[in-house]
Amino acid sequence: LTKLNLLTLTILWKISERDKRPEGYNLKEEDGRYRDLNTVTTLRVPIFRPMDLMVEASPRRVFANAHTYHINSISVNSDCETYLSADDLRINLWNLEITDRSFNIVDIKPANMEELTEVITAAEFHPNQCNTFVYSSSKGTIRLCDMRASALCDKHAKQFEEPEDPNNRSFFSEIISSISDVKFSHSGRYMMTRDYLSVKIWDLNMESRPVETYQVHEYLRSKLCSLYENDCIFDKFECCWNGNDSVVMTGSYNNFFRMFDRVYRQDVTLEASRENSKPRSVLKPRKVSTGGKRKKDEISVDSLDFNKKILHTAWHPLDNIIAVATTNNLYIFQEKLN
Repeated sequence: LTKLNLLTLTILWKISERDKRPEGYNLKEEDGRYRDLNTVTTLRVPIFRPMDLMVEASPRRVFANAHTYHINSISVNSDCETYLSADDLRINLWNLEITDRSFNIVDIKPANMEELTEVITAAEFHPNQCNTFVYSSSKGTIRLCDMRASALCDKHAKQFEEPEDPNNRSFFSEIISSISDVKFSHSGRYMMTRDYLSVKIWDLNMESRPVETYQVHEYLRSKLCSLYENDCIFDKFECCWNGNDSVVMTGSYNNFFRMFDRVYRQDVTLEASRENSKPRSVLKPRKVSTGGKRKKDEISVDSLDFNKKILHTAWHPLDNIIAVATTNNLYIFQEKLN
């Protein structure tokens, strides 16, 4: 499934591979132009010729007319029969075989829109429990819902929220606490959330605070004013787990992306660029300097390019292969094998 942020529909795609192509058509040339029937004097049997492997996508189903606002999330259920789609105010439940109707399972739209205080920012099904899903909000809260309780999940089973530190309270506090992504771990025991400055790991059995917090680019806290003026403060960064939930990854600015090792408590900053993405080249760790003096291999925080950003990241479920998307490039990196 794919989500279309500019439309209010979802599309189920079929991904296929081809390594052969047909040749020798009777009614059209090899370039696709149709032949003049008067020139067809013999009957040919088309044959298949080997070709370079090609991956292509074709739409299988279109699910439409169920959202008023832009879709921000889709998530396939573990039952492999249903999926959810979420917009700013509603979450709908679909059957993969039925395209013309869905069930509304969350609706936070107030009777008077002037009373609206938050919007839905992300939603995802639990990887093992088909009755459980979570959704996050622009106020920094995560609500876990159980569809067995009621058809309309207007009352959550659990709410995860970290108390705000009064010492860090500012004009931007509510904006930077907005959650841009939420992801369950593969085990289903934890979930990860991404706000503007940090990644947080939550234990589903503890609602009061996260069990782990990783600062992605804390050096930007002093630049929130300029980030607000150029609208970068509203950027929505995604996050992801590796196959065994031991490492998490998310994007940043200047085409940097961050990895945090939960076991060894180590982190690294890497850069996705054409200069260092040649085959078999090894990515070198990058560091951002906030002080006056900086080392040769460091980059000043004032030199960061905020137009270059990695919002989308993905990790292969089994292998150490990652994909990161910059403004107009997709980079795929693989762990170097000795």
